[in-house]
Amino acid sequence: MLRLRSTAPHAVLALGAFVMLLPFYWMALTSIRSPAEIFDVSLWPIPEHFDAADNYARAIGQVPMARFMLNGVIVCFGILAVQVLTAVPMAYALAKLRFPGRKLLLTLIIAALCVPMQALALPLFVGLAKAQLLNTYFAMMAPFFLSVFAVFLFHQSFRSYPDEIIEAARIDGFSEWEICWGLVLRGSLPSLAAFAVFSLVAHWNDLYWPMIVVSDTNLAPPPLGMLFFSDVESGANYGALMAGAAIITAPMVLCFLLARRHFIAGITMTGVK
Repeated sequence: MLRLRSTAPHAVLALGAFVMLLPFYWMALTSIRSPAEIFDVSLWPIPEHFDAADNYARAIGQVPMARFMLNGVIVCFGILAVQVLTAVPMAYALAKLRFPGRKLLLTLIIAALCVPMQALALPLFVGLAKAQLLNTYFAMMAPFFLSVFAVFLFHQSFRSYPDEIIEAARIDGFSEWEICWGLVLRGSLPSLAAFAVFSLVAHWNDLYWPMIVVSDTNLAPPPLGMLFFSDVESGANYGALMAGAAIITAPMVLCFLLARRHFIAGITMTGVK
């Protein structure tokens, strides 16, 4: 009975991991298969005929994959930089400063978490169109410059920072700006790493908003670029499509693996489950 209780959670976790990883395994397997084996339901990792070189060559050469990846890097890191610059001071003020309306502002931030991006898409699109900013990097980044999730995440982390250290810094002549960026944020680097993973993965994989504001292939981020690739291939060469999907998925997997310890620590520190 005790053995069953100890093994049952691991069995459930293993089953969940299998379900989550199966699509990625199938993507990688399809990317090295020949066209004749694409619809083979076998999960055997070694196909009868390897076609990896041709599939990946098509994925890289048929469309400007390097350009799509560069666009993704520009958009994702541009959004992340502005999000951190705006969210950290706001979170610090809400967590460590006392001023009228602080609780109301925090309540509004939590309520804003419930507003989906789709609800704001039309007015944002109209505003960008009137400003003649469609088909620009700014159009893809602007709606995400202010992240209420980042404010909430950093607020939860900053709350645990000792007030005594902040008071001592003020006595030593530190400004609130220096305390915010030099002390409090440095003590919450795991939370910063956790948010960076959330932000980079979310915007790297975002298709909805770029598909609305971008029609120029040279500005397409990776997910939108895959749509152009599908059009070029007429949906026939699934091996090359999966090779392209594997190429654009690999950076995010690597990003998470490199930051996984800080990511887990940041989620634990903030209490966000």
